[in-house]
Amino acid sequence: MLPLDPVRIRELFPAFSEPSLKDQAFFENAGGSYTARPVIDLLENYYHALKVQPYGVYPASQAAGEAMNLAYDRVAAALNVTADWIHFGPSTSANTYVLGNAFAGWLKPGDAIVVTNQDHEANTGAWRKLANHGVEVREWQVDPETGCLDLAALDALLDAKVRVIAAPHCSNIAGEINPVAEIASRAKSVNAVTVIDGVSYAPHGLPDLKALGADIYLFSAYKTYGPHQGIMAVRPSLASSLPNQGHFFNEAKPRYRLTPAGPDHAQIAASAGIADYLEAVAAIAGNNVEGADPFRRAHAAMRAQEIALLTPLLDWVRSRNNLRVIGPTDPAQRAPTLALALPEPGAMVAARLARHGIMAAGGNFYAWRLLKALGIDPNHGVLRLSFVHYTTPEEVARLITALEAEIT
Repeated sequence: MLPLDPVRIRELFPAFSEPSLKDQAFFENAGGSYTARPVIDLLENYYHALKVQPYGVYPASQAAGEAMNLAYDRVAAALNVTADWIHFGPSTSANTYVLGNAFAGWLKPGDAIVVTNQDHEANTGAWRKLANHGVEVREWQVDPETGCLDLAALDALLDAKVRVIAAPHCSNIAGEINPVAEIASRAKSVNAVTVIDGVSYAPHGLPDLKALGADIYLFSAYKTYGPHQGIMAVRPSLASSLPNQGHFFNEAKPRYRLTPAGPDHAQIAASAGIADYLEAVAAIAGNNVEGADPFRRAHAAMRAQEIALLTPLLDWVRSRNNLRVIGPTDPAQRAPTLALALPEPGAMVAARLARHGIMAAGGNFYAWRLLKALGIDPNHGVLRLSFVHYTTPEEVARLITALEAEIT
């Protein structure tokens, strides 16, 4: 039983009526999702009617600013925080880089930070560079067999010197959903800040940040059915204490302090469509799921849908003794981002799957350190199969048939 009707969900995505994509099953969603119609409609309207400098004195300029303000409000509501948490930037990698520079002026020599080797490089490289400023970098290492993180290993790294813990909500290779609330609780116990990379988790349902307790949460709008931008939620008290990264004369403006290069105004405004889409998902789910508001119901429905779709694929993987799957094999403990370590490079297998109408990818996906920890050559890479709630059971069955034909 699926909580979401795939037909109704797919009606909200123009890509599924695009002739050039007919009969193509999209299994590279971890690289970027299809864009929802509410987002496209807002983007088109902004470019048609509001493509002027916002926040001015004339009507079109005022309307442009109001459209952007709405996006801050709507994205904040979806994350269960206030609008002063939200910052838009050109990408999550760029946002993290700016944050790293800000923390370089906030931390003191001798302070310690904890990073993982499970991360995409964007959420570990920027923090590791703080070693150049006298900051001690401690690595929370994965299990070399499974690629998973153990909280006991984190506990062994914590003391009064630790000021920052940077970790992924979900690995883009291992697929493991990490216990962010427990990580944040441990951080608070030593008076540390928690920075969570949510890029690989957010497509499967925007989280309730109040419940998670993280101080900073980053994700990519283009992987959550929106435009190509990065969104970061930063606890306002922390944001105001970090050194200004923008122009000196904008220091008093919270939205300018952590985004030195302003992103496209139209794309900011269009991001309100992400929240519109999630509300549509909740409406389609109806009484099939529970939640305190439409965003929590959308999250519950998306996760339930994905677990149901992932189960037969994991069952097939477990039935094969020549496949190494990275991360948990319980579909409830992971996102539907499945990496397979194969004798031949993942990209070669992905090329053959394309002949079956399966859109997938192979490589290291910027998780270089994780693959090295697992004993996998990053240049060899893995085959990654990733999907979201709009994937259908028939597409999963097609994928399994194609894998049986192409993996000997």
